[in-house]
Formats: sequence, C-alpha cells, structure tokens
Amino acid sequence: MGAWGHFNFDNDDAVDFAGEFMDTGSEVTLLEALVPAAEAEEYLEADAAAAALVAAEIVAAWRGHPGSDFLPGLLPKVQHLDVSDEDELTDLARRAVESVLKESELLEQWSEGNELADWQAAQQDLLGRLKAEPVE
Repeated sequence: MGAWGHFNFDNDDAVDFAGEFMDTGSEVTLLEALVPAAEAEEYLEADAAAAALVAAEIVAAWRGHPGSDFLPGLLPKVQHLDVSDEDELTDLARRAVESVLKESELLEQWSEGNELADWQAAQQDLLGRLKAEPVE
C-alpha cells in the first residue's frame, strides 16, 4: 500500500517528484511540473497534480516559506536553486495549485473521503505561503 495523507509530501507521486528534484535541483524540473498544471484547461491526473503541488511547495520553500511537512533533506537543494524569473515561477506555482483545486483527480479522490477539508486547508496554506513576501 502506498503512502497517503493530506499534506503534499504524504503520497508516493509526491515523493517520486521530490526525488527527481533532488537529482536535478533545477528550475526546469519545476517548470515541467508547474506549466502543464498552471495551463491546464482540462482534468489533471493524480500524478501530475501531486507533482505540481510538490513543485509549488518547493517554490514556497525557496521563497523562505516551507510548509510544516517539508522534507528536511530537500531544503539544501532548494536553497541552491537558480531561478531565471522569480515572479513568473511564483505565478506558475500559484496557478498550478489553483488548477489542482479546481479540477483534478486528486480533488476527486479527496472528495470521496472525509478529509477533503484538511486537504483543501493544506492547499490554501500553500497558496498563502506563495503569496507571502519572500524572506531575504
């Protein structure tokens, strides 16, 4: 049985993406997860949605606002992230989270259980951290 919880690092797809980012540590890896989700006009599959949420978590942490469940081993890689356009990356992250909340397989899966409010609260927290001013 796979990992599953309402925080964004609490599932197998998320851990897989975090591992991929650990290997590359690149903005390109984040963009590959964020752009399709941010620009989605249709339903997002669970694996793409989970990757987008973790990529958004990485952006929030890079801006100085890691979540309470942020993987400690990932933080050093995040701190060395080289970003070409901070505003664009942050905007993509926000739009990706909003897209996952609007129409995705993850939303469907959480709607089937009794923890939808917890999952939505975690995403609202992420959006708030993405909107917060960067920590210098």
